Amino acid sequence: MKKRGISIAATVICLLLGMIICFPLLLIPGGSVTGTAELRRALAPVLQHSEGYADWQFLPLYPVLDHFRRLLSSPEFFRLFWNSVLMTGMVLAGQLLVGTPSAWSFASFCFRGRRLLFGIYIVLLLLPFQVMLLPQYLVLKQTGLYGRPAAIVLPMIFSTFPVFVMYQAFSQIDGDILDSARLDGAGEWNIFAKIGLPLGRMGIQSAVVLSFLECWNLVEQPMAFLEEQRYWPLALYLPQIGIGQAGYAFAVSIPVLIPAFFVYALGQDALIEGISVMAEKR
Repeated sequence: MKKRGISIAATVICLLLGMIICFPLLLIPGGSVTGTAELRRALAPVLQHSEGYADWQFLPLYPVLDHFRRLLSSPEFFRLFWNSVLMTGMVLAGQLLVGTPSAWSFASFCFRGRRLLFGIYIVLLLLPFQVMLLPQYLVLKQTGLYGRPAAIVLPMIFSTFPVFVMYQAFSQIDGDILDSARLDGAGEWNIFAKIGLPLGRMGIQSAVVLSFLECWNLVEQPMAFLEEQRYWPLALYLPQIGIGQAGYAFAVSIPVLIPAFFVYALGQDALIEGISVMAEKR
């Protein structure tokens, strides 16, 4: 009975925290169809720094589609949206081509210096972007990549985080299965393709989902390494919208959030299982 009460209390607390976290998202649909005049009246204490509190309604009195018309007629928005799609797609493809074999090598092969090399990977994983900003800037300047989309794509392709996630999944594969396949004459490539990839599928999918969310929402790297606005991703479009254009900002937020929600919904099961695998010890 006591355990059940603790479980119910924990569930209620988690639900309350989830509602608090998700509450700002509930404001976006209504704000996107609220007229400018109505928004100014509701947000006057924020926009005009006047006394009182903002008066917000989830559904406007007079819904309008003006913000979406402006959005659909904005060539800049579609250009930045396409930039984000291209960057994210190239990063994910590169991480699968580079990170998956790397993770498999760490998990299934015993070679001299493996622990040291993987330890370096973990150290790089723990370093924040601010620490690596200057070294990356110097390298990109010397290689002539600074200011180009490759300055964002290439460093992310060799990111350590997907390797770590997939390594944890591959590490859960029973070594006896691999040894049996080798005794039967299977080559390392066949073992990787026919045993490693199917059994580590959830970890790979989890890495893809997490990498997509990270890449789709990149802000710091493009701000630091991309000077020309034509190369910017969509995440840098919202900060350019002034506070006086709150309705338009709400409308832009919807197509920014939809791909993230869609990918998360498709990969939710793999993400949960991948996270649980990372918490397990080999």
